[in-house]
Amino acid sequence: MSKNVIGVGLLGMGTVGRGVYRILTENRSGIEQKVGVPVEIKKILVRDTAKNRGVQLEEGVLTADVDEVINNPDIDIVVEVMGGIKPALPYALKALKNGKSLVTANKDMVAEHGKELFEAAEANNSDLLFEASVAGGIPIIRPLKECLAANRIQQVIGIINGTTNYMLTRMSKEGLDFQTALAEAQALGYAEADPSSDVEGYDAARKLAILASIAFNTRVSLNQVYVEGITRITAEDISYAADLNYVVKLLGIAKESEAGVEVHVHPAMLPKTHPLAPVDDVYNAVFVSGDAVGDVMFFGRGAGELPTASAVVADIMSAARSKLKHVPGLYNCTCFDEKPVKSMGLTSTKYYIRLNVDDRPGVLASIAFVLGNNDVSLASVIQKHTTGQAAEIVLVTHRVLEQNLQDALKIIKELSTVNEIANVIRVEE
Repeated sequence: MSKNVIGVGLLGMGTVGRGVYRILTENRSGIEQKVGVPVEIKKILVRDTAKNRGVQLEEGVLTADVDEVINNPDIDIVVEVMGGIKPALPYALKALKNGKSLVTANKDMVAEHGKELFEAAEANNSDLLFEASVAGGIPIIRPLKECLAANRIQQVIGIINGTTNYMLTRMSKEGLDFQTALAEAQALGYAEADPSSDVEGYDAARKLAILASIAFNTRVSLNQVYVEGITRITAEDISYAADLNYVVKLLGIAKESEAGVEVHVHPAMLPKTHPLAPVDDVYNAVFVSGDAVGDVMFFGRGAGELPTASAVVADIMSAARSKLKHVPGLYNCTCFDEKPVKSMGLTSTKYYIRLNVDDRPGVLASIAFVLGNNDVSLASVIQKHTTGQAAEIVLVTHRVLEQNLQDALKIIKELSTVNEIANVIRVEE
């Protein structure tokens, strides 16, 4: 028997949940026209049913009892917008086991427990959709799974954390130091009181694990992603980057070759001509290379109430159509291959190296000798900011194996004429 309404249950009514409610109610007629039947919120799980939610809600829609959502026969699609792992994960698994379609914006849950979720969805012939888990309102999961499905994806490079992108933009354009840029981001609500997940790169790493899994049809877990944040980036590094015609971005980089998959999050210098270079402030972008399509880029707001809710509602509509056409499981991801993930030492790129050294003859020659002995060749050298007996040297290498560079740096660090390896930043072309 055909359904005449699709029932939705929300788990959570925070910023994103409120946005989902607003879109489903304010755009009700357009959504109904595109889906074929009305899509209605039946229940919303919250901790406090008496709290003012900032939107007009029908009486009785709020509940503090999760069973009124995940065991409700009138609810076809459960939307998890609580965040975190507990209690979101057990609720999500129970919903799938009850035959509900699950839509989630929870990057932590998908990145760390995707295998459990996908297997539960497949076992119960349910849909699992998670477009909003990676880049807010930017469509990237569905394009990778569907629009670019005929391609062998070669690489995915993304600016996928708005907080750090805002900070690096301010450091670049206004000359701010790290702490000042962070304080400004916190004052504007872009950074949390504890910003470590953003500035240490872990938020981007969770998103990259999801993207790499979809792009390369494999399972990439969070602990396989090399992670390095932006806390060591200084105004000096930003200035040198500009002199070298680069910009500094926190990038999530995933590549596949015959040797395996590489996945890493870290600051990188990009040529100002690269399509990702002008992506500033809180905007996100994902640059994808496929063997057939070539290069394509997805750009937009990566967070916020309505951008994220837009992606969630699009997933709700897809799940609703799947229910109506009696083809559940259409959007699942269980056909993964096992592929090796390369260690960081086996990756290769160019490098920027900033050194504080004694200002005397032969220093550069001794450094170049160590680099050469480790198969690291130099593309350019800058020396300036000499004060007293100290000098600052900036080196940019040709493409080299990371392990070779690290071996060389261990020796350079012990040279009597080298006072400090101030920073090392990868250079992507």
